[in-house]
Amino acid sequence: MKKLYEKNELNFSLGCIVIYCFLMSIAYPLNEITGINYSLNAVFCILQTVIIWRFIKKNGLLMRYGLCKSPLPACRFLYYVPLVILATGNLWYGITVNDSLAGTVCHIVCMLCVGFLEEVIFRGFLFKALAKDNNKTAIIISSVTFGAGHLLNLVNGSGMGVTDNLCQVIFAVAVGFLFVTLFYRGQSLLPCIITHSAINTASAFAFEAGITEEKHMMRILIMIVITVIYTLVLTKTLPFSSRA
Repeated sequence: MKKLYEKNELNFSLGCIVIYCFLMSIAYPLNEITGINYSLNAVFCILQTVIIWRFIKKNGLLMRYGLCKSPLPACRFLYYVPLVILATGNLWYGITVNDSLAGTVCHIVCMLCVGFLEEVIFRGFLFKALAKDNNKTAIIISSVTFGAGHLLNLVNGSGMGVTDNLCQVIFAVAVGFLFVTLFYRGQSLLPCIITHSAINTASAFAFEAGITEEKHMMRILIMIVITVIYTLVLTKTLPFSSRA
């Protein structure tokens, strides 16, 4: 890993993305073997999390990839209140347990790891590699790539429908811009990892029975509006990062 990273950081980040997407895609059909939803997803995510964390820590890259506290006070981020609102989005229509105990535990473990992996890979590795040439291009590509990556949910056996997937992609692109802004301006990836993990984990307890498509769309629209407004506010109020 270290040799590839030192040779070409962009290729390294793209390689991490491909491996992550491949493992997550094959995990869904393999879960049928164990009979426990998200079981293989959880295993693959834990392995990738351990490997990437050890690589970053061993090579002294914690600060570079924002695995540290932001030097700016919380008040500069409006005390992260918009992030808390976004984190609860999946629970707005009620809370329930959608799976067995084992399936729920695997779902939670998987989603916690996904929050770390996707933020480090897309906002950390990919953004930093692209930002060497142009920050604006890096922000756009890392955000759009993150959103487009969710199109895999149409073909990886997750069971997601077309409408739900398109909503997920649009929301993911908006969130991508928000999170990369938080990282680039705030110099810390921790708020992004925590919020991302919370949004995903809450999906394990989302009450969807009887929820009309209109209500679902309205929830997504509200979350997108909050995301866009918060991004614009931070863009206008936070200083540019001086960290290379």
